[in-house]
Amino acid sequence: MEKLKVMLDFGPKQVEVGELALLEKRIYFKYATSFLEGPWDISPYHLKRSAQIQECSTSLFSGLFSVFDDSLPDGWGKLLVDRKLLASGVSLEEINPLLRLSLVGQTGPGALIYQPAEEDLVQNASFSALEEMEIEVKKVLADEPSDFLDDLFAMGGSSGGARPKANVGFNPLTEELFLGATEMPLHFEPWIVKFRSTSDVSDMAQVEYAYYLMAKEAGLDMSDSRLFEGQSGSYFFGTKRFDRTIGNRIHLHSAAAMLQDNYRLSSLDYGHLMECAFHLEKDVAAIEKILRLAAYNVFSENRDDHSKNVSFLMDAEGNWTLAPPYDLTFSQSAHGHHSMSIAGESKNPGRTHLLQLANTFGLKNANEILDQVEVSISKWTDFADQARVSKASRTRMGKALGRRR
Repeated sequence: MEKLKVMLDFGPKQVEVGELALLEKRIYFKYATSFLEGPWDISPYHLKRSAQIQECSTSLFSGLFSVFDDSLPDGWGKLLVDRKLLASGVSLEEINPLLRLSLVGQTGPGALIYQPAEEDLVQNASFSALEEMEIEVKKVLADEPSDFLDDLFAMGGSSGGARPKANVGFNPLTEELFLGATEMPLHFEPWIVKFRSTSDVSDMAQVEYAYYLMAKEAGLDMSDSRLFEGQSGSYFFGTKRFDRTIGNRIHLHSAAAMLQDNYRLSSLDYGHLMECAFHLEKDVAAIEKILRLAAYNVFSENRDDHSKNVSFLMDAEGNWTLAPPYDLTFSQSAHGHHSMSIAGESKNPGRTHLLQLANTFGLKNANEILDQVEVSISKWTDFADQARVSKASRTRMGKALGRRR
């Protein structure tokens, strides 16, 4: 039987959550008695606060309880993990979810950490420039050998999402970047920098930054973001981590895992998110935030609005809030549908469906919210110019956004 201890690391305070066990390809979990005496509910819908041993009953999240699956990397991070294990002589058949969690150790998103951790797989990494890191990223994506696999893993091997990412430090006072996996120097904030995937447009960073500016204008509560300019003049999109503050961590739970939704073939509607957000925050403002996000995604042609791109945060006192929106960009999707439906409509939702959604929850200020979002989208050209989006992308995306109004 393999076992793994689960902890909540809030920074100055660590709390034992319980223990995971793998026996005959089945995964079990038992809360620590001391944890059940506290105020925390790490997964309110699908991991009962109970002293009994619980068996995972779904195969949807690699056979894991969904809250722990949120700790695992996907896309880029999973690629790095698999490459590293294969290079170490471990076959993919030998890899199980508890091994993957032990590789995450203390480096995953949110506040959950796992012991014992495979610390030897995390190296102290350092790059001199973002372009240097980008060169190695491109090698890995092209299935070419890289001498910096350990470094890339140390800086981004636990990241979620499909696009390559690196955890960095940013000093807002001096505008310096710290590109290393060691503990960050004083005054440096935890940030994430993104790199282009093989399918991204050449000005992907500028487009995402324009969408960030447009979202702020639309009233969305965004985490601070900016463009980082490389030494050769290329640009990289960076955003401040909302699951970290200096010296502290915040528990994170994606909507996909919270509601056990297969985000690649989602059955969720934004109405489900509204119900969840209101239940967790116990405030009608949570419903308004979801409506604003839905409106922004509809009017801005962001159809890659799946349930893993929405998350909730729990603080050290056990209070839940909706996380700031993230991964907002132009995406018409391969199948032409929004990942989540809006009042039952996913192919061509509009203002009528958004108002129907709002009316279901009795929102009185829905028209004001939608008006503010639409006005923001109408300024696309201004935001695109400010973000240095190419003329080709500005024009192509502008035509699509114009059809939404």
